[in-house]
Amino acid sequence: MVDIADRSASLFPVVAAALVDGEGQVLLQQRPAGKALAGLWEFPGGKLEPGESPEDALVRELREELGIMVTADALEPAGFATEALPGRHLLLLLYVIRSWQGTPVALEADGLIWCEPAAMGAWPMPPADGPLVRQLRSYLGDSVMSVVAADSGTV
Repeated sequence: MVDIADRSASLFPVVAAALVDGEGQVLLQQRPAGKALAGLWEFPGGKLEPGESPEDALVRELREELGIMVTADALEPAGFATEALPGRHLLLLLYVIRSWQGTPVALEADGLIWCEPAAMGAWPMPPADGPLVRQLRSYLGDSVMSVVAADSGTV
C-alpha cells in the first residue's frame, strides 16, 4: 500500500500489456537474468520516457520487447496498481490488446508463455502484478474474444 504521507516520493509510471489471443490466452514474459526480479513472469511493458504518453510508451515497449506493431487505438485501459518503493511510488497501468501485427518474440525477456487468465496465479510474478491479474480476470470475464493479427489472420 502506498504511504500517502511520504510527499517526497516521486511518481514512477510504468505501462503493461495483456495481449489476448483468439483463444482468450494472455501473454506473459519472464524477466531476464541479471535484472531486478529475474525469473519472475510479468506483463510486457516498461517505463515512460520523459514527455511520452502511456499509450506511446506501450506501443514503443511492445516493439522493442516483442517485435510487434500495435496502434494506440488498439489499447483498452483495463486496470492499474500502485506500490510504494524506496523514494518513489510505482503506478502500473494495464492495457488489454486484442490486435497487433507480427508474432511476439522474446527480444528482451528469457521466455514467453501464453496462459489462461485463471491459471496466471501458477506463475511467480512481481508483487505489483497481483492486483492487475485480478483486475484483468474481472475485465475479461467470460466473454468470447477474437483477435485478428493483420499479417497472419486469426491468432
